[in-house]
Parts: sequence; structure tokens; C-alpha cells
Amino acid sequence: MTLALFLLPMGHAKAQEIQERTIRWGHLNNTDHPVSIGVKKFAEIVAQKSGGKLRIREFPSNQLGSEMQQQSALRGGTQEMQSPATTSLVGIVKEFGLIDFPFIVSTPAQADALLDGPLGQALLNKLPEKDLIGLTYWDLGFRNVTNSRRPIAKGEDLDGIKIRVIPNPVYLETFRTFGANPVPMSFSDLYSALENRAVDGQENPYSVILSNKFYEVQKYASQTNHTYSANIILVSKKFWDKLSPTEQTILREAAIEARDFQRKVSREQAAAAVSELKAKGMQVNEITEAELERMRIKTAHVKEKFSAEYDPALVKLFNAELERVHAGK
Repeated sequence: MTLALFLLPMGHAKAQEIQERTIRWGHLNNTDHPVSIGVKKFAEIVAQKSGGKLRIREFPSNQLGSEMQQQSALRGGTQEMQSPATTSLVGIVKEFGLIDFPFIVSTPAQADALLDGPLGQALLNKLPEKDLIGLTYWDLGFRNVTNSRRPIAKGEDLDGIKIRVIPNPVYLETFRTFGANPVPMSFSDLYSALENRAVDGQENPYSVILSNKFYEVQKYASQTNHTYSANIILVSKKFWDKLSPTEQTILREAAIEARDFQRKVSREQAAAAVSELKAKGMQVNEITEAELERMRIKTAHVKEKFSAEYDPALVKLFNAELERVHAGK
């Protein structure tokens, strides 16, 4: 098939609005992680929709720097795309901390409804003034605690555990509530810190725990499901503004199409990861629903404390959306 024929379905005029571009996409995950698999799917869709003119060049495993460094590069226009965890944006738009509140959703369906609805869009709308464009949210998953000291079967078991957390005040407050000693640390430094026992443990989705081989330096994994994490698909606004409307539409549509694929892969991998972690020698324990409810109640003040610091209109929307998703609407 010739390029001309390949471009025919989108129309001659539309085809002329697409330039040859290489788009650099960076993230911190390894190439076997669902985020990387999603990037590859996105690249396929973009290539198909653009007749091969728009090419995605993936830079996994922090090759372009930490999430914060890559965000700076996007804002400065020296990198085109990134897929960080939403929590890394709180220093730019603090209201992204709403998503990090502990125990606000308990199922993937609730998480999707929250992020794909008015709240998720309202947060995306705050990014252009910060020189970023947000396209959509992909699945990172529910976060679970691992450590080298003991199983966590109840909140009190976290007492005295030195645990690495994302540099985010909501995470710090959540773990301090249980008497843990949370240590903010870049993800790139985490494995060596666990190996050297600079910290006792960490918290991440199971797919991250498996992909980064934390089972080599951690004995216990506990299904706390304390926070749901999403990756946000970001584009440099300086780059975005150079794109034609057709090119922008291609990227937006591809991000949504790849999202649905990526979420499915991510959740399948998370389920399989538990068995793989057990096979590799980790002791994995679940936590009872009653105990999770106790933990939720104990951390309710975190939501109240930080909500007071956020845009009141967004907090009102957040609370209304939580009611909606919990009602299954």
C-alpha cells in the first residue's frame, strides 16, 4: 500500500495538515510494565491515523530523568510527552492531591468513573496555564505495601516501619497516621534504598513491585489497596501549540483508544503479579474488609485537612463525584 493510499481515508486536506514529527515520550517504568505497553499501543494508533507521519519514540526507565525533571522539560518545550503518576503533579496543580486521598475508591470501575468524569476533566483544565496539556488517565493501579520486617494485617502493624513514599504531603500524612515513618524519595533511588535497608519498605501497585524486582529485597507484600494511582498522559503545551488541529485530534483520540487497552492489560497484569510474587518467595497477605474500613475511618482526617487547602469549587465537585461513583451512577 502506498503512502498516498494509506492517507486516503482521512482526506487529502487532512493529510496535508500532518507533518513528519518524532515525538519523544518518557516515563519511569520498565518496558514490560503496562504503561510501556500502552505507549506502544498509542504509537501504533498514531502511526495508523497519521499515515506514518507522527512517530512515537519511547524513553522508558527514567532515561530522560525523573518525573519532575521530565515535567520541567515538557513545560520548557524540550520534551514532547510523558506519562507520570498524577501524584507527581501536586507541586504544579495541588488539587491533583484529591486523587491521592486514601480509601476514596475501592474498585477499578469506581476509579474510572471518577477520573473519566467531570472531576478528571476539571483537573486537566488546570494544566494549560502551567504549560502542560493533559489528554487522559491510564491505569497504574491500587497501591500496596511491601516491607522487610513483618506482614501488615492491620493499620497498627505499620507502626515504626520506615517506608518510602512519593514526595507528596498526602502520602506523608496518611502513613504518619498509622505511626509509620514515611520517607519521601525519588523512585529511581528506591531499589538501592530497599537493598541497603535505608528504608524498610515501600508502597506501589503489584505490577510495579514485580516489574522492578522488589521481591529480591522485600519479604512481605500486604494488600492494603490504600490509594488508587493513575498515570496521566501529558503533552508539552509549547509542542501542542505547534500542532495542527488534525494532529491534535489524532493524539487525543489515540490517547483514549490506547487508554482502554492499557487499563485492561494493567489490571490483568496486576492479578497475575500476585501469583508471580508468591512464586518468587514473597509472603502476600490480604486484609479483611472490616480492617480496611477501620483504616479508612482512621485516615478520614487526611481528606478533611487537605481539602481545606484546595480550590473550594473543585472540592465540592470532588465530593459530589465521590457520591455519584459510590452510588454506581
